[in-house]
Amino acid sequence: MSTHQGESTLRPDPDKVLTDIADYVHNYKVDSDLAFETARLCLIDTIGCGLEGLRFPDCANLLGPVVEGTVVPNGTKVPGTNYQLDPIRGAFNIGTMIRWLDYNDCFLAAEWGHPSDNLGAILAVADHLARQGQNLTVRDILEGMIKAHEIQGGLALLNSFNRVGLDHVLLVKVASTAVVSKMLGLSRAQTVDAVSQAFVDGQSLRTYRHAPNTGPRKSWAAGDACSRAVNLALLVKKGEKGLPSVLSAKTWGFYDVLFKGKQFEFQIPYSSYIMENVLFKISYPAEFHAQTAVEAAHTVYAKLKELGKTAEDIKSVRIRTQEAAIRIIDKHGPLDNFADRDHAINYMVAYPLIFGELTSDSYTDKSASDPRIDQLRAKMHCVEDKSFSVNYHDPAKRSIGNALLVELNDGTKLDEVEVEYPVGHKRRRAEGTPLLINKFKRHISHHFDEAQQKKILDTVLDAASFSRLPVDKFTDLFVKR
Repeated sequence: MSTHQGESTLRPDPDKVLTDIADYVHNYKVDSDLAFETARLCLIDTIGCGLEGLRFPDCANLLGPVVEGTVVPNGTKVPGTNYQLDPIRGAFNIGTMIRWLDYNDCFLAAEWGHPSDNLGAILAVADHLARQGQNLTVRDILEGMIKAHEIQGGLALLNSFNRVGLDHVLLVKVASTAVVSKMLGLSRAQTVDAVSQAFVDGQSLRTYRHAPNTGPRKSWAAGDACSRAVNLALLVKKGEKGLPSVLSAKTWGFYDVLFKGKQFEFQIPYSSYIMENVLFKISYPAEFHAQTAVEAAHTVYAKLKELGKTAEDIKSVRIRTQEAAIRIIDKHGPLDNFADRDHAINYMVAYPLIFGELTSDSYTDKSASDPRIDQLRAKMHCVEDKSFSVNYHDPAKRSIGNALLVELNDGTKLDEVEVEYPVGHKRRRAEGTPLLINKFKRHISHHFDEAQQKKILDTVLDAASFSRLPVDKFTDLFVKR
């Protein structure tokens, strides 16, 4: 007769991953001027991306209160609208509009993602608290962004969630939960509990980003993660317990159930590295692994014009790229919708080769109906450049290289065009910053009259006074009257 050893009911100490996050959020003092200045640019850009997303009906239709007409006293105000919502719904609204066009910042490593997605939760909670009378300024938002970037990016450096089929918005939920927990007044121990709840919460599958299921959920997944983060932090504030071994518990923990038994690895301690090295999408609303390919395509387009040629004279296009790009955006066959197209490297290269531009409107059904696009896509193929893949992961480089080799129908081979660092990279920050501000100017111009545009620009471009601005006065700049 065999005996069975039952499960121990002794609650263990919390997993170190949880306590490290909580210690960082509660105790680390951010003293990097570079991080705060980059965060200011990131805040400006992220709000602009959200306003641009609002121009698309499919995005705008998802926003607002759950019950039409609801206005929450002291609630979160949603930029570009007249909505005033509870902070959970506010986080969904802001997070969704930010991510809708795939135009906000990016960080690439073993896992990729968009750390400014966390602003959906951070701004929603900060604005709500400010309207309740708490003394919160833009500086507090910037610090929250730096720490959310660091948590999301730190988890992404060596841990590939996409390889086990999980979407990177898991990291948005974890980072946002940690940061808003402190904002909401939770203790360090409660923040540990809240982060554990984020890890045990249902995790999104990446299938909505990949053929044959690519669809618009990828554009509101971050908003969903932000709203879940705020909800979980509020539940813990009300007394909900945490799960101390949520990651490491044998059989039932995150590692065994969702990560093939592997524990998380970390490359560097939490500081402000991620914000300092974040990538801005400045020139093109395109999935980031293709940014340099699109830049190269514009160079080729200019060369074709110089030769008196057009895209119809192209026989073949070889795209030399990184392994990650081949794995996630090298698509062949029909592209069903907007979300399919802005995650297809051959579409993102073909469009500027034909039209000399790539904008948010380039992915619409109307734009995609031009038969020349698919004809040119059929002439393209991707190959991995091992050096691009290595430099992509090198912490001193974090490059995102692409190169285009174009052969024409008459046998002419154009010089290969290689771009290793996109204009939004840290190495091109001086070049990129004026372009980033121009991008913001373009995005606010669709929503506000000239007087309001000037007021907004005067406010956000004066770094010192902007940092001291109360949060609610900041969001009021973008409210529709």
